Parts: sequence; structure tokens; C-alpha cells
Amino acid sequence: MKKPMMPKEALARLQDLCSRSEQCTGDIAKKLYTWGVSSANSAKIIELLQRDRFVDDSRFAAAYTRDKYRFSGWGKQKIARMLAAKRIDRHTISAALDEIDIEEYEELALKALKAKARTLKEGNTYEGRTKLFRFGVTRGYEVSLVSDIIKHGSLWD
Repeated sequence: MKKPMMPKEALARLQDLCSRSEQCTGDIAKKLYTWGVSSANSAKIIELLQRDRFVDDSRFAAAYTRDKYRFSGWGKQKIARMLAAKRIDRHTISAALDEIDIEEYEELALKALKAKARTLKEGNTYEGRTKLFRFGVTRGYEVSLVSDIIKHGSLWD
């Protein structure tokens, strides 16, 4: 079994990590646990990181949301689920999702569905629309948005 990391060393490593990329308290707590840092020391380290603004869950949630919907093509529901899995509270998630530009979001959803529609050999059939619907929902887009795009989006032009 590995020797537990000393709290000062863990703090220094986490400060370095947080200065390079956004982290959330859930991920930090997980790292501290795997490093064998006691829960009392973990709480103190997280408190220090938050006080010195190395870790800020609202800043993390906003950056995560922007990256995932712009670069990964995720919908709001998938982003919210993943943030909740990282132990971000609902109010912070809601605030981060409110920052999304609705027009850009809908345009990205349309673009993703059009790209998927071009790859479907079924085309504009019941099976093709079902696969496209399933794709959109698993990407995290709202059911109403996906169904509206499929009905009115002229995906098979």
C-alpha cells in the first residue's frame, strides 16, 4: 500500500493543478481521497483552495458548460447530469446553463442532427427519424427541441 501524501505536498500539487485548469471541489476531494489525505485535512485544503480562489464551482460550471456545448456538442440535459455527477449544486448548474445563448444552442443542435441525418442509410423514414431522435436525446438535447428540429428542420435536403 502506498504511503499517504502529506497535506502540504497535496496542497502544493493541487494549487499547481488548479492554476493550469479549472477544477471543482468534487474532483479535488476525489484526488485527495486517492492520495490518502485524511478527511479533516482534505476539508482544510479545499477550504484554503476556495479562499484563495484556486477552486470556484460556479466558475468551473460556467467553463464546463461552454466547452461541452460548443466543442462536444452536448445538450443542456447531459451537461446538467454530468455537473451533478461532479457534485455541483443545482443552483450553480442552473446559473451556468442560463448563460447559454439560445439561438447558438439551437443552431448547434440543428447542425449536429443534420450531420447525423447525412450518415443514416434509412433516410427520412420512420426508422431514420427514430434513430435521429434517439441520437439527439442521448446527446442531451431536450425532447421538444429534437422533435421540432426533426419535424421542421429540413434535415434531408
